Parts: sequence; structure tokens; C-alpha cells
Amino acid sequence: MAIDGIWSYPPQVGRVEGLDLTGFSVAAGDGTIGHVDREADHFGMRHLVVDTGVWVFGKSVLVPVGVVTGIDTEERTVQVACTRGEIKAAPRFLVDSETMDPDYLTRVGDYYHRLPPRETTTA
Repeated sequence: MAIDGIWSYPPQVGRVEGLDLTGFSVAAGDGTIGHVDREADHFGMRHLVVDTGVWVFGKSVLVPVGVVTGIDTEERTVQVACTRGEIKAAPRFLVDSETMDPDYLTRVGDYYHRLPPRETTTA
């Protein structure tokens, strides 16, 4: 995947343009991560801000949409091509203003781009 591709939904994941993913559960291959707090697209870097609840000490994580492997609109679930550990090890998301920081977004994209590729599933 090209580094720019990390910021775009893969075409086969079932993304419905205009669909608000807020509140959808987010699941990694090894368990639930949390739920989508919001989706943003700053500087052409589309991403999900995921509220992890108590799993990561009540913090949110930023996940580029290029790692989404499936969207199930009936179950209201977003599947990602990462493990919980990989998401926990990503560059720390501390404050909402970081979604407007191109340097931070670039670090996040670089991190996720370097993860091993995984299969894309359809919902």
C-alpha cells in the first residue's frame, strides 16, 4: 500500500459515502478496540478517532481509514487490519488539536504503513 493509501478507504470494505460511522464499534483481529468518536479528513488524511473507553486508560486513538478491512452497517462495526497491541503502540493521541497537526498525522501514517499487510474482508 502506498503511504498515501493509508488515508483512503480501500474500495472493497463496503464504505458508503456520507455514512456517519460515529458510534460504530471498532474491532481488531484480536478483540474490540472501542467505538468511533468521530471521522475527520484534515489535509487529505482521513482518519477515525476511536474512544477506547477503559482499555487504554480512557484515551482515544487515531486510526487511518486505510487500515479498515470491513464495515458492517447492520452490526454497526468497523473491522481494522491491526491487533490491539499494534494500535496501543501507535503514536500517542493526546489532544484533539493533533488531528489538525500535519506532522503528527504523518507520524501516525508512517507507523500504520509499516505494519504487516493483512487480508481485507467484506462486510
